[in-house]
Amino acid sequence: MIDHERDLAHVREATERLLTAAASLDNAATAEPSRLPGWTRGHVLAHVARNADALVNVLRGLPMYPDAATRDADIERDSGRPLDVQLADLRETADRFRAVGAEPADWSRTVELRNGVLDSASRIPFRRWVEVDLHHVDLGIGYELEDLPEEFVSREIDFLADRFHGLETVPATTLRADGGQTWKTGGTTGGVAVTGSPVEILGWLAGRRDGTALETEGGPLPKLPPL
Repeated sequence: MIDHERDLAHVREATERLLTAAASLDNAATAEPSRLPGWTRGHVLAHVARNADALVNVLRGLPMYPDAATRDADIERDSGRPLDVQLADLRETADRFRAVGAEPADWSRTVELRNGVLDSASRIPFRRWVEVDLHHVDLGIGYELEDLPEEFVSREIDFLADRFHGLETVPATTLRADGGQTWKTGGTTGGVAVTGSPVEILGWLAGRRDGTALETEGGPLPKLPPL
């Protein structure tokens, strides 16, 4: 059962980690490349801020973004701002998300995200946690996948395995973590087993690692679509 209040607390903690780490940068560092192709650290910080506003829209029953072009343009517009402006925006948008999350609401209702994706409102805080913590890793400033909370790793593997489940472009795949957890993903044909640490499985599913640290049986490591 999803505990949205617990996830909202996780979002607050992850946001504070991100703000503390980003405050150690300077303007030159924010203009340097992030780990995401084509994006500077400034792009990542801008995206995290704009995502908070977008998820506020979702919780209020509004379109997440006006359209894809506007989303991309807003990130590009905000990417080159001075660090102090980036940090202020991150905190202000986080506060807005927190305020909306504290309002009385039916958390069992269905909400709409980008591209017509539907989900329970109760999952929006976890989605925000993912945005904050994974993009913290993407900054490349010392916070790694290995530093992610264990609960985060397990739940994000659950989420991504479910996202690729039924996708026939991905062979039927069994994911086996060293600790004994297993997940099923992919389509109905084939039959590949992928084994490794939870962190490496997450890194591969999330497009943050190439999967070379994983072991496979029954075929090569499946090629996953971009997130």
